[in-house]
Amino acid sequence: MKKIKSILFLAFLVAFFTSAAQNKDQLTFVFGKDNSKSGTSITSPVTFKNERNNGFDFKTSGNVQLHKEGFTAAKPVYFSTRVPEGNYKVEVILGSSQQASKTTIKAESRRIMDVGTEIPKGKELIKIFNVNVRKPQIKNDQKVSLKSRELDDLDWDDKLTLEFSGNVAVKRVSISPAPDVKTIFLAGDSTMTDQDIEPWASWGQMIPQYFNDEVVIANHAFSGASLASFKGRKRLEKIMEQIKPGDYLVIGFAHNDEKRTGEGIGPWQSYTELLKEFVNSAKEKEANPILITPTQRRHFKDGELQPTHGDYPDAIRKVAEQMNIPLIDFTKMTTEMYNSWGDEISRKAFVQYPAGTFPGQNKKLEDNTHFNAFGANEIALAFIHGIREQNLELEKYLKPETPYYNPEKPNLLSSWTVPMSPRFESIKPDGN
Repeated sequence: MKKIKSILFLAFLVAFFTSAAQNKDQLTFVFGKDNSKSGTSITSPVTFKNERNNGFDFKTSGNVQLHKEGFTAAKPVYFSTRVPEGNYKVEVILGSSQQASKTTIKAESRRIMDVGTEIPKGKELIKIFNVNVRKPQIKNDQKVSLKSRELDDLDWDDKLTLEFSGNVAVKRVSISPAPDVKTIFLAGDSTMTDQDIEPWASWGQMIPQYFNDEVVIANHAFSGASLASFKGRKRLEKIMEQIKPGDYLVIGFAHNDEKRTGEGIGPWQSYTELLKEFVNSAKEKEANPILITPTQRRHFKDGELQPTHGDYPDAIRKVAEQMNIPLIDFTKMTTEMYNSWGDEISRKAFVQYPAGTFPGQNKKLEDNTHFNAFGANEIALAFIHGIREQNLELEKYLKPETPYYNPEKPNLLSSWTVPMSPRFESIKPDGN
């Protein structure tokens, strides 16, 4: 009995000091002119600069209206604070005594964390979510090889950035380390990555809004990636350095692998071998690999969607069967989705906009591979559908309000109400 009591007491001490250490590292920002609350008081719309560790970013401080308690904004606002690499639990208190509000929260490179909930004037609401912050460094003085267009991405910088949009009202932000949270790592291409700039978007940056605060999404995908280039740029090595037993690795490639040529290269040769290597790497770390087939390109002929991926989807399906691991069949689901929409309506899910839609956009955008935010969210919902369809353990981490989805009856653009982010470029992401 004494031994049991000693063990329980030791467990209590470990939990106590772990909690104390995390609280010590917690960052709390209290917005408004009332300095009575504990934390770092933001009493003026300070600008984030190199010599400051926190502040309003991307020249949005002018959009901020500070009140006695909290701030409001009618235009998007970015707030950044420097933090080390790691996973963080973020708690945001929304609401205002000045006005009713409806605030959408995005993190880092436009990862959707929470879509605006209407809050009456004088009320407040607490939102809690997890954010992955990473840097290129790997052990032994190695680094992930970033592409030139990634060097300015919010995903790879030295700060945690939150974007607030809609009818914004924010009172307080608390950020604390969450080292033990279950992590869903994403490895893939431009259809999966966190697209940093509007109007491009991918499904990987849409799924955080559907998961509860017991998991975090770590999206390592990049535009133009193949299995070989992902490994060659040390992305897989970076993931394997951080992945823990019980974590997940979602593997989704093919769009760019199809373009590789040479002896031994093809769906049933190098591609299959590399796919198995990625799967085995996760298994060796006691993590859970999940394979996905590629999203279809929007290529219609005589009213019917045409396949463009050759044998690659079948190669993925065969590896999943041989290695007895879950498969989410995006190729099948997106075929159903696009055919349901039809040739014209399906355009609304992709980056297809006439010239002049966005500032400085002199030419029309007509991309049949990369999604806009609405289309990316439809793919995210298909991913959720795949989780539920196969009764994967990940289902228990979905928020109760996460909608059910039928790929044969996709949503229409009119259902998408999330505000666009203010940062825009017309240059298409790498890959096709």
